[in-house]
Amino acid sequence: MTSHSKDVADTGYSNISVAPALATYPGIYRSVGKRIFDIVFVLLAAPFVVPMVLFLAVFLACQGVTPFYRQERVGKDGKIFKMLKLRTMVHDAETVLKKHLANNPGAREEWDRNQKLLNDPRIIKFGSFLRKSSMDELPQFWNVFTGEMSMVGPRPMMVNQQKLYPGDFYNSMRPGISGPWQVSKRNQSTFAERAFHDTEYWKSMSFGTDLSILIRTVSVVLRGTGC
Repeated sequence: MTSHSKDVADTGYSNISVAPALATYPGIYRSVGKRIFDIVFVLLAAPFVVPMVLFLAVFLACQGVTPFYRQERVGKDGKIFKMLKLRTMVHDAETVLKKHLANNPGAREEWDRNQKLLNDPRIIKFGSFLRKSSMDELPQFWNVFTGEMSMVGPRPMMVNQQKLYPGDFYNSMRPGISGPWQVSKRNQSTFAERAFHDTEYWKSMSFGTDLSILIRTVSVVLRGTGC
């Protein structure tokens, strides 16, 4: 995800400060320790996460929807992977979104600015609770185990969002289940501000930073401020 001044200017994100792409921050944790931490964390959490995922999957199936879905996201080094989630949207979500944005200029402006909607017509019954509690993301523990994601990292980017992203460091990291943006005031932040969070995280990446973010994630989940 190389940053180009033209892309930044075209999308109005020139006020977002990012570090040069050639900057390097060597360290044992970011090269080896972080992956070990991910695997150990997933294995320790599995006895609690797996039963919860199965329970929620059965509940969603009883609502008449397919419990799981896989969505293409951009991973480390720009590789595309299939991210797992519990279903919180209708099956024809893209069609519903396009129609809604076409008929609502205000929603179109909000989507172009934030790449999300506070009042999303695609959300199914009980889906809002899953999203606010972030429990829809529990299946991503499997993505972490397989090495496609990390417990902490940038928010996984959709393929069609790559041209909107003004930062340099996303491709240098595995996207995370949680991360600096996820524990910030994300409902009030723009899509472009994610680049700032990603850059700051890349520069400060450490065991202590990851542990702190995961602890803060618990607070986010309890407050129900997910999206």
